[in-house]
Amino acid sequence: MGNLIKTEWYKLKKDRSFRFLTLMLLALSVLFPLIEFDNGGPNLPLVKDYYLESILATHNNIVKLIPSILAGFYISAEYAMGTMKSIASSGNNRIKIYFAKLIVFSIGTVIISLILPIFMTGTSAIYFGFEELPAWSFYFGTIGLIVLYGAAFASIMAFFSIIFTDSGKTIGFLLMFFIFIDWPLQVLAAKVPIFEPVVNHSVFKLIYDISIVSSLGGSELFKLVLVPIVTFFVFGILGSFIYLRKEIK
Repeated sequence: MGNLIKTEWYKLKKDRSFRFLTLMLLALSVLFPLIEFDNGGPNLPLVKDYYLESILATHNNIVKLIPSILAGFYISAEYAMGTMKSIASSGNNRIKIYFAKLIVFSIGTVIISLILPIFMTGTSAIYFGFEELPAWSFYFGTIGLIVLYGAAFASIMAFFSIIFTDSGKTIGFLLMFFIFIDWPLQVLAAKVPIFEPVVNHSVFKLIYDISIVSSLGGSELFKLVLVPIVTFFVFGILGSFIYLRKEIK
């Protein structure tokens, strides 16, 4: 298992899409606050809101959309290149192969998800000052939850990436799925009451509560932490089962 993870980590570091997405987000984390700064920046009373709304709240789309591109190139593209067949025929247990790939892909997703919250906060603090930074407890709590939800969404992306064997189809499906999934889930919860608790306790709904974590009670916070962990293992098991049964050409 350890050697499989090392191999996957090596491939992730060499993956061009991962490098491009990382560099793009790093550039955005520097340039976007600079544009705000050149425009006079937010008024001092609004600086704290700027941190919350323009930086920490951006994790929703970053966690759900940007790693979808990585999933297509890092996982699905291996079918076309023949890499997946070589790995599967190497004699290693397929479940171990899948979870090694899932773990490393989740790490890549978490790295992508944390670039803006960490680096944009740093550059914004340099431009606007450190006085109005969010409380450290709130900041690190938010970062921790982004890590959990990044891994949870990575498990969902990996699940669909194993089903599709083409990077273009995977990327297109995942982007459309995560962009439009919220509305059907809301309709389903409203029209079919039995599904309401499922939808309200899903990562698709709870990810929007990360930005208000400081106002949540103990039970709500526990739910916010537990759900992505359960999601990761559930989709990890489902994905490994599909990979175990899948014919790889």
